[in-house]
Amino acid sequence: MSGWMPYLIAVLIILGGMLPVWAATQRSEMPPQLMLAKRFQGEETLSLFGVSEKYDGIRAFWDGISLVTRSGRIINAPDWFLAQLPDEPLDGELWLGYGRFSEVSGLIRRNDSDSSELWQDVQYRVFDLPEVAGTFDERYQALLELIGDPSDIAANDNLQPVEQLRISSEKELDDLLQEVLQRGGEGLMLHRWDSFYFAGRSSDLLKVTPLEDAEAIVTGYEPGQGRLKGMMGALRVRLQNGREMLLGSGFSDAERQAPPALGARVRFTFRGLTADGLPRFASFDRVRPPE
Repeated sequence: MSGWMPYLIAVLIILGGMLPVWAATQRSEMPPQLMLAKRFQGEETLSLFGVSEKYDGIRAFWDGISLVTRSGRIINAPDWFLAQLPDEPLDGELWLGYGRFSEVSGLIRRNDSDSSELWQDVQYRVFDLPEVAGTFDERYQALLELIGDPSDIAANDNLQPVEQLRISSEKELDDLLQEVLQRGGEGLMLHRWDSFYFAGRSSDLLKVTPLEDAEAIVTGYEPGQGRLKGMMGALRVRLQNGREMLLGSGFSDAERQAPPALGARVRFTFRGLTADGLPRFASFDRVRPPE
């Protein structure tokens, strides 16, 4: 063997060991092609949809090797957790329980997940098999065969199939929504039984969540950026409990050019509260007339 050959072999061995790391890095830069939901408008034929609970967790895609977020970042789940997942790609939600979104959100941002006992309580709630051919009805049956029926799985198991129900009336939908909300849930999802899985936002997948409303007093303005430069970007408002926040969505361009006056009382809609107690997804609705 010539004098340089051992060095070449050593370099190839090192590069071979680095290849899986490089591949994982590249994979993390590629967001998974996920099916995204639109909002339920109340005009759909409900018997065409499967209905499930909407879990307030972290969307996670399992590609058979890694769990990744919607943006494609690899989630540092413990090896024992990943060992429970099948080779089949999965689409689901990492969930810790009602009212614990901030905990699971913080957990997946950690780099030392192996040392966190909190992973013992995390459930991967799987609602679809993206790479299985066929309709959602067919994919759901395949999911139950792969993971098991929800009634046969222990409540504390880390891997859980999301149960799909069949309903036929708005009353059934409303009753189910109230049941979910009463136990601390976020809402419902409707998935059309005859739909195929494809990336992007679709009316075949709908979210049903309640809208709440509140009022606040305008205390200031934040200037717009980019397309909104020269207009109002957000209102600074004071809530009824005295706390302040920015209200930046729900405005037309005309309203941004002539925003509500200082001291005006505005109404906004929102969906639940953040862990800090502020309205989530707050959106401007209207200026309230003076009392």
